[in-house]
Amino acid sequence: MARHPQSPPKSLLRQAGRAIADYQMIRAHDRLLLGVSGGKDSLSLLHILKHLQRHAPIPFTLAAATIDPQIPGFNPSHLPEHYRDFDVEWHYESQPIMEQAFTHMAGDSFCAYCARMKRGILYRLCREQNYNVLVLAQHLDDLAESLLLSLFHGGQLRTMKAHYVNSDGDVRIIRPLIYCRERQTRAYAIHAQLPVVPDNCPACFEKPTRREHVKALLANEEQQNPQVFLSLLCAMRPLLTTGDVTTH
Repeated sequence: MARHPQSPPKSLLRQAGRAIADYQMIRAHDRLLLGVSGGKDSLSLLHILKHLQRHAPIPFTLAAATIDPQIPGFNPSHLPEHYRDFDVEWHYESQPIMEQAFTHMAGDSFCAYCARMKRGILYRLCREQNYNVLVLAQHLDDLAESLLLSLFHGGQLRTMKAHYVNSDGDVRIIRPLIYCRERQTRAYAIHAQLPVVPDNCPACFEKPTRREHVKALLANEEQQNPQVFLSLLCAMRPLLTTGDVTTH
């Protein structure tokens, strides 16, 4: 019999449930594929969705997928046992993304190239395995950082979307953690002893990045203004969804 893990705290369940309802993320008989890097955010979201699946008024299918970019230090070998413990189907793909990046990055950062390549693999898995919804684990901190990066370095007013359709029109993408803070997923992962993959993207820690600079900027601002993330969420609401097909 599958063993149910420790339930996520009510605050995470409430915020994820509200985001799902606000943006109509999950519909009856949807087949969800969650991208799981092995980090605290994606593993926390896996547990949140598994909990909601058991209590939701509508039926939906949930599976997970991990893309191994063949980066030194990335080792997700302990994850299959965790998935078996609470009956989640797991898909695993391995691709030498770091090696390919040296000749195909075309000016991107490695992180941007890796994210784009992983997204393409996840889209393919959705099509091959008949999943109509791809689930991503970015949270409010990620959205706020993306907004400032877009403003500071791109001269654009944009951030990650809550719910949209890919350019081919065959996969919906949802982000149920958009109201949740990173510190919440970190606390839950520690308390529930989730099998987090240490340094699940070591290449990102070789040198400070623009995102790390913005993260520090926001942390400093929050010390002075504890409501800064709520204010940013209010400002970002018009950017979180669109009536048109978008590829952000």
